[in-house]
Formats: sequence, structure tokens, C-alpha cells
Amino acid sequence: MKEPETTLLNNRVQQSRFLKACRMEPVDVRPIWLMRQAGRYMPEYRRIRDHHSMLELINDPELAAEITMQPIEAFGLDAAIIFSDILPPLTGFGLDLEFVKGEGPVFANPLRGIERIERLQLPDIREVMGPTLEAITLLKERLEPRGIPLIGFSGAPFTLACYAIQGSGSKSFEQAKKMMYSHPAVWNTLMDLLTQLVSSYLIAQKQSGAAVLQVFDSWAGILSPADYEAYVAPFNRSLFTTLQTEQVPIINFSTGTGTYIEQIADCGGDVVGIDWRLSIDDAWNRIGREQAIQGNLDPTLLLADWSAVKPQVDSILKLTRGRNGHIFNLGHGVLQWTPVEMVRRLVDYVHEQTT
Repeated sequence: MKEPETTLLNNRVQQSRFLKACRMEPVDVRPIWLMRQAGRYMPEYRRIRDHHSMLELINDPELAAEITMQPIEAFGLDAAIIFSDILPPLTGFGLDLEFVKGEGPVFANPLRGIERIERLQLPDIREVMGPTLEAITLLKERLEPRGIPLIGFSGAPFTLACYAIQGSGSKSFEQAKKMMYSHPAVWNTLMDLLTQLVSSYLIAQKQSGAAVLQVFDSWAGILSPADYEAYVAPFNRSLFTTLQTEQVPIINFSTGTGTYIEQIADCGGDVVGIDWRLSIDDAWNRIGREQAIQGNLDPTLLLADWSAVKPQVDSILKLTRGRNGHIFNLGHGVLQWTPVEMVRRLVDYVHEQTT
């Protein structure tokens, strides 16, 4: 009996080099995708962005799908990642989100009061993030025939708590840490609620068609190892334990956490994403070879000449050569002024090298 076409397409995705690397299986060449690979450095994106706000793009499934596909059409990347942002799920708590030019995301009514946090109720994530889930379904249909997996993502509970309490980006997120230190019971209430929100959102993305899920703990690096263990790790462990039952690869990504990368990895995830602040072989040795690793070129390098980029790419490839489970990526997102040709050259070069 012939297998249904949908099964054959899904099998093709499952046998992609990206998913094989997530499972620590041998691959033909090193898979590569780039965080923030769809965005401001691409002229195709800028043309759309000129006519729409960020939230309009996120809340329009067709536009979000189109933007997600732009780097797939332009480069030989091994995975797509849904065009969205980590913060819109927080609007389910009644937070008013705006992306302000020159400032970034801003919540006009951050969670500053204890009583307000204690009154929060878990929203229906399918209602809050319906357009993104619809975009994922559209993209699955477009990507499966190519054998390209789609990555769904969310901010981690701690990173979301930082923005929800602070109200905007910050180097120290002092308001969030003040709440964490001064009112630990209230902090735990919020973190537990955010853990449920993140897990339900990621599971909904998987059910809509995402083949991989990434958790962004972008601000975990502002914590000491002891504070991470006390205030964050229990919730991350709970999150990754829940996601493990979904039987899709999970990427656990953080930045600035090189001093305690073992604690990050211990919370869970099939793949540990690292930034450029530590050597990739040292990081892999410290987390253990049971988990795959993703990274870790400094994104600012792509603003330089290829003569500066190539040696560092070669170093990452050499330090991971002969080991199953490496996914080439940047240590953070593609920067706005990155030349498109540099991205193309990087992707092509990585694919030309032996594993």
C-alpha cells in the first residue's frame, strides 16, 4: 500500500540534516540557520515593513508567512523560523504592547503591582496568538515539499517576566530583579503562570506544524549562577519536562550564561544554543555530549570583510568536526546592517565544508 503524500512529506522533513543534527545523527554537511534570519537586513522585508507596523506583520498570517519564507528563497538555509516576536503572548495578560521606533518594544502598563500579579489569569493562547498559529499552518504546507523544518519559538519565563515587569528593554532589568528579590512568593506565582503560558504556546505551535521548538532565555545572563538556580531553573526544568512529551526537538538558547552553561543545559533541551562569549568545544565538553549544540559566530563579524569572518567560521567548524550534533548559527540574531551577500557567502561556505 502506498504511503499518503502527507506522510511522505513529513518523512522528508524528519530526514532533513537539521532535524538529524538535533537528534545527534550523522549528516552530509553541517546544517545552518540564523536567528533573526528574516528581518531588517533584507530589502524584501524592508519593502513590506515600510507599509506595516511590526504588530501588523505579526498579526497577518499571510504576511508573516511571506516574511518567514524570504530568507528560505534567498539562501540555502536548513530551517525556517516563524516570523514573530517573543512578547505578543504577554498581551494575553492585558499588557499593551507597542514597538516604538528607536526604542524597541514597550509595554505602556507593565506589571509593577503585587496585587495585579496575584490577580492574573492564564489566557487562551490560541486566541491570543491565533494569527501566528495560522501562519505556522500555512508555512508547513509551503516548507514540507522542500523538506525544510519550521522552528516555532517562545521567550523563556524569566525573559518574559523581565519585559513584563520592566516595561521595556533594559541592561539590568532592575524592576524585575527587585520584584524577584523582594517578593519571592509573588515572583514564583508569576513565573509559574508564565511557565504554563510558554508551554501551552509552544505546544500549540507544534500542533500547528512546527517541527522544532526554541526557547529564548535572552536575559538569563543578568543573573548570578546562584540566583539562576534559585529563581529560574525550577521553572525551566518544569517547562522542558513538559515539552519533552511532544516528541519534537527542543532548543534551549540563552546569552551571557557562559559561567554557568552547565546549569542551563541541565534544565533540559535536546540542543543547547550558546553565544560567542565562550569556545564551542569548551561549552560542549561542559554540558556533555548527550545534547546537541547550536552556535556560535559573533553576529557583528558579518559586518566585516570575509577575510575576518572565514577564520572564525573555520575555527567553529574545526572544533566541532567529527562530532554529530552541531548546528551552525550565530550567537544571537542577524544585525540590521548585515550585508545580504555576506549571509549568502556564510551559508554557502558552511555547506561546502566536510563534517
